[in-house]
Amino acid sequence: MFRKRLRRPRKPRVYRIPVETYLVALAIAFAFSVAITLLSRPREIPYAIPHLFDVRDEAFLPSAHALSNPSPLDGNRVELLENGDEFFPAMLSAIAKAQSSINLESYIFWSGKVAARFRDALIERASHGVEVRVLLDAVGSGVKASREDLDTMRRAGCIVELYHPLRPWALDSINNRTHRRILVVDGKVGFTGGAGIADVWLGNAQSKENWRDTQARVEGPVVAQLQAVFQDNWGEARGEALLGARFFPRLERIGSARCQVVPSSARLPSSAAKLLYAVSISAARERLFLSNSYFVPDDQAAAQFVAAVKRGVDVRILVPGQVNDVPATKAGGRSAFGKLLRGGVKIYEYQSTMFHPKTMVVDGVFSTIGSTNFDNRSFRRNDEINLTVFDENVGRRLERMFLKDLERARLYTYDAWKARPWKERLFEWAVLPFRSEL
Repeated sequence: MFRKRLRRPRKPRVYRIPVETYLVALAIAFAFSVAITLLSRPREIPYAIPHLFDVRDEAFLPSAHALSNPSPLDGNRVELLENGDEFFPAMLSAIAKAQSSINLESYIFWSGKVAARFRDALIERASHGVEVRVLLDAVGSGVKASREDLDTMRRAGCIVELYHPLRPWALDSINNRTHRRILVVDGKVGFTGGAGIADVWLGNAQSKENWRDTQARVEGPVVAQLQAVFQDNWGEARGEALLGARFFPRLERIGSARCQVVPSSARLPSSAAKLLYAVSISAARERLFLSNSYFVPDDQAAAQFVAAVKRGVDVRILVPGQVNDVPATKAGGRSAFGKLLRGGVKIYEYQSTMFHPKTMVVDGVFSTIGSTNFDNRSFRRNDEINLTVFDENVGRRLERMFLKDLERARLYTYDAWKARPWKERLFEWAVLPFRSEL
């Protein structure tokens, strides 16, 4: 008899996936997660605001500050500082006089001559027992803030934190930056505006390497609001509450300006800064001068500017020209210029260097100075700060600064917009899907 041959059991087939395939799949998944985080659009609330009152009406200030504290504070003194030649010495002088605390928050801290001056000034005060806290944005400062500078401050007793460091497990915060600029000394003297701590702000805007910018130095009751906004981000980054008289001393009336600090944050359901601008534009009766380094108005804002022109307001907007550090934002904004120019809005481009202020003055009496760009990133993505000032002296000073800047600018006409080169049009079209991120 023939014996039945036994079959050997088959070994299960093992499918081996190359390591490279795993890595590619992981990279795709990570990129997809980042894209979803970056492109997710916060819910936008449209504000349809008619011209019901002007900036001198009693209803204006509470309406403009409706999403923050609707009660501006009297008794403040505000000094406008133009370019690094003015604001860096003023800031360093205030630091040198500190007795109890220094709180510095900045989107930009780029190692160089200016950063070294601030580093050494902060270290010197820390050596005398002053509590020094420094909060820098992890993206804005990034690799341009040398580890040596940060570690040197830490070793000297300064507390240095990075806001929202880039970590794979914290993708939900990657698109939320602190774009604020705040310096508060002893809880009594404050600074805010558009400038960071970097060499590009050196000088007096005399060359392409020296940026044009504006800062405000403030004293009086409103400084406590600046300190509170610093506390907002510091508490998130460090988990520390700033309490006591060295941070919040009693502040006496020291001037005649009515002021309000308007913080704006992606953590809030609506943009306080956007409402501030919308109400101010709708309240303008005579003239509105806006300076902004990254101007990307949406359809609603463009309609508000045009409506102001139709009721007789002289609307002038000053933006960067050929010298621009973010070409995509410039392209995103220029695509909307047609509506504004057809509607009678005057747009000027600053020619000599990068134009970086974020200021507005309405009817020569209401002003705002801060870190907020006129774009969706500032209104909905970043943490920002605006200082509003109701004071004719400050308003006239800001108007004079604006008119002086126009001497170094050229009028951008509707004919020039229609005749712009096809390369510009193509770039505008390419960035159009990403305007919400600009």
